[in-house]
Formats: sequence, structure tokens, C-alpha cells
Amino acid sequence: MFSLFIALLINGIAIGLLYALMAFGLSIIKGLLNIPNFAHGAFFAIGAYICYGALNAGLPFFVALLLSFAVPALVGVAVERLGLSRLMRESYLYQLLFLFAVALVLEQLLLIIFGTVGLSVNPPESLAGAFNLGFTYVPKYLVLNGVVAALTIVAVWLLIERTRLGARIRAGIDKPDMARCLGVNVNRLLVLGFALGTGLAGFAGGLALPLLGASPTIGSDMLATAFVVLVIGGLGSIYGAILAGLLVGIIQCVATLWVPAASTVLIYVAMVLTLIVRPQGLLGER
Repeated sequence: MFSLFIALLINGIAIGLLYALMAFGLSIIKGLLNIPNFAHGAFFAIGAYICYGALNAGLPFFVALLLSFAVPALVGVAVERLGLSRLMRESYLYQLLFLFAVALVLEQLLLIIFGTVGLSVNPPESLAGAFNLGFTYVPKYLVLNGVVAALTIVAVWLLIERTRLGARIRAGIDKPDMARCLGVNVNRLLVLGFALGTGLAGFAGGLALPLLGASPTIGSDMLATAFVVLVIGGLGSIYGAILAGLLVGIIQCVATLWVPAASTVLIYVAMVLTLIVRPQGLLGER
């Protein structure tokens, strides 16, 4: 029982880091635009399909992962420039409806291009098999998934916390009007932030491809989980997204040991309890 619990805990941490990576990008966009990106799940699905197409074209796995970041980021720039930027002076409701429409369009495009049948790939040969920890086995790719997600989160954290661009992004999130008064081009920050957020969603999709496969509707499922993470961590809180992602992943995996049928329900219960006890989330502000 103990070895199974440890294995599930490790799985939960790895999956939780994947959730945190997706919610991290969602939190950046929420902080800059002050609206939730309803199309975030569609960018996750795009990243998964781009990774699948690159691997089928014979490209190395890590090149495919880079493309799974770059292509959704470019699509995100197009969405922001052609749509959101024109609606910034309108009610936020129009922006929400626009993003909801974008999600539906992207999902239908994936259906038209790739069909309704889910696609899957095996991990690279070097990452096949599992590590023997003595008391349990842990899949090698699952470990890589967690490590790469963690390193990506650290890299983005360093960008935001340790660079001049990051300081401007933080200023745009916390005090956009003051940032404009100080000469910061907030509109450019919105483009960069949206590209970074959608790129991280796509990268998470590419990472998850060998684990979850690719289907046109996978983005909707991941979007629901990302919003749970966002609410538990605190709307717009980047650090809250990381902490909540880990908690959600651990709850979901460890719960399969005792109540497997309710493992998914429990994360929504955690979200409801968070809203009741601490509406602003674990690390959010009122």
C-alpha cells in the first residue's frame, strides 16, 4: 500500500506540474487582460496536434515540443491583434464572447483537419520504460514531463521576476494605468503576455501528448481543470497557479487509491470549498 501511495504521489506531482504550466499561462493572460481566456484549452489542443504532426514528419521530440510552443504563441498574437485589441474599449463581455467564439472555431478547425478519432504517440525510445525505485516503478516519460514542466515554470518565473521585461509585465498586471504614465507600452505587453500564455498552453499540450493523446475536444477538458487551478490558487496569481496545480494533481492521483470513481469530482469539491472559505484563492488578493 505504501509503495502504491508513493507512486501515485509522484504521478500527482508530475501531472500537477503539467496543470500548473497550463494555469500559469492562463494566469498571465488573466492578470494582463483582466479576463479569463476561454480559448486557452483550444491552444492546448493545437500544441498537442502540432507536436503530433512534427513527430510524424520525422522531427526530433524536443524540436516538436518547441514548435508546440511557437505555433500556438503565433496564433495567440493573431487573435490578440485582430480581435481582442479592437475590443479593449468595449465591455469585457464582448471580449469574453469573442474568446468563446475563438475556442469554438479552433476546435472545429481541428475536427475538420484531423477528424474525430483521437491520435496518440509513444514516448521517444530513450524515454520508454520506467525507473526502478526499489519499492515501485515510475515511467521515465512521466518524470521527464514533470521535470520539463518545472524547468519551464522556473524559466518563465525568472523572466517575470529578474528581467526588465518581466518588471514591465508585473507593472502591467498590477498597475496598468500607472505603467502607462511611466511610459510603458502596455499594449505591447498585452501582445507579449497573450503570446506567452497561449504558447505555454500549447507547450503543455505537446508535453501531454504521449500521456493523454490528442483529440479536438481535449482542450475543453483541460480548460475546466485549468480554471479549477486558477480559482484555487487565486485569480491572476501566478504563484497561486503553481501551488494549486500541484495540489490538484496530487488530489486527483492519490484519490484513485481510495475513491477512484470520485477522483475528478474531488478537485471540484476543493474548488467549491476554496470559494466558501477563501474566495480570493490561496494566494490571491481580495
